[in-house]
Amino acid sequence: MTLPVVAIVGRPNVGKSTLMNRILGKRVAIVEDRPGVTRDRKEVEAEWLDVPFLLVDTGGWLPSGSELDDKVSRQVEKAVMDADLVLFVCDASVGIIEEDAAVAEWLRRSDKKVLVIANKSDNERRETEMWEFMTLGLGEPIPVSALHGRRCGDMLDTLISLLPSDDIDADGFDVNDAAMELLPDIPAVAIVGRPNVGKSTLFNRLIGDDRAVVHDLPGTTRDAVDTIVDTPHGQIKFVDTAGMRRKAKIEDGPEYYSFVRALRAVDESDVALLVIDATDGVSAQDQRLAERVDASGCPIVVILNKWELIEDNEQKLQIAADVQRKLHFIGDAPVLKVSALTGKGVHKLLPVLADAVERYHRRVPTQAVNKVIAAAQQAQPGPHGTKVLYAVQGATDPPTFTLFANKEIPPAYLRYLERKIRETFKLGAVPIKLRVRKRST
Repeated sequence: MTLPVVAIVGRPNVGKSTLMNRILGKRVAIVEDRPGVTRDRKEVEAEWLDVPFLLVDTGGWLPSGSELDDKVSRQVEKAVMDADLVLFVCDASVGIIEEDAAVAEWLRRSDKKVLVIANKSDNERRETEMWEFMTLGLGEPIPVSALHGRRCGDMLDTLISLLPSDDIDADGFDVNDAAMELLPDIPAVAIVGRPNVGKSTLFNRLIGDDRAVVHDLPGTTRDAVDTIVDTPHGQIKFVDTAGMRRKAKIEDGPEYYSFVRALRAVDESDVALLVIDATDGVSAQDQRLAERVDASGCPIVVILNKWELIEDNEQKLQIAADVQRKLHFIGDAPVLKVSALTGKGVHKLLPVLADAVERYHRRVPTQAVNKVIAAAQQAQPGPHGTKVLYAVQGATDPPTFTLFANKEIPPAYLRYLERKIRETFKLGAVPIKLRVRKRST
């Protein structure tokens, strides 16, 4: 089931992301009172009066500008091309300016259904000034205040009335309800790394579309952007995140919220792709980021990007050795050498991801767990009479085992038991958790 698509467009700094947050009822898009904060397309499911639709926030469209502005504008144009309805947001406190007229002219040529939104209509006087926007030639404007919620309900009533209504099949069943019942759990894969290592280029390569703005400038990606992709191994949701720097170097508001969203994306993912610039090697910042991802409990796949730029064999061996030495704490995590720009080596990623996701969700029968613990204790008894009486897997994502023991288990022996569980059930580099419960006396 494909939801109808509603794209929010307009020149920079008219309140597009604020309007998106208002419609969703929560802060999803990063908002700051200055132009250029939103760059990538961000898609989120929304609904009004039980009518679902896909809401797309976009960056500010400009007729001309820098190379980065042009790339953002191309993203906006793609969003409009795929949309069933366009919300053209203008600033009622300023009125029509040259950029608004340019956006309106382009939208008229697109032949898309358009609603003109006179945002920042915070009072009745501003509402009376909305008629100026009739001259844009896109129909009657709707006055709203995205910041305060004024008349947003009226706008949403009009919005859903203009959406395609083919959700009822020939037998009278609601297709949306049926689709929701059949919707599977889709594994999420977060693409993380420090700024300018090629995360968005890899993201675009994996989804087969220039979805994320890619530019040779650190900090281009501001928000976590996700796309579901059909693969031979099933559907996967890839999440492109902003570059993560040390907190001490995070200065402005948008970058701080980008950092928070990136961390949230990692915490909610099934697998994290840690992208490292092979030409720089493993930096201290890469190490700290790997520690943070490892602490979230999701498996890590290390991506050595820009591998095509490494020609010296000794340098290649040194980089591989640095990964083993500096990232030893993530265990035997897969390490792939790829070129996101050319696509070389990227085809190896999907089977690795499928294997990591399967292990992350693996559930082991209780009887099998206890056999492994018993065999391990028989081969190497616990120190000072320590004994595990019973064991059970209490949770997945990651695999979590509870050990019921007669006393506290020393850390070294606990690591021994963890290794036996990992080896027997072939859990690879997937993090596992062991919880110990001491028998009450």
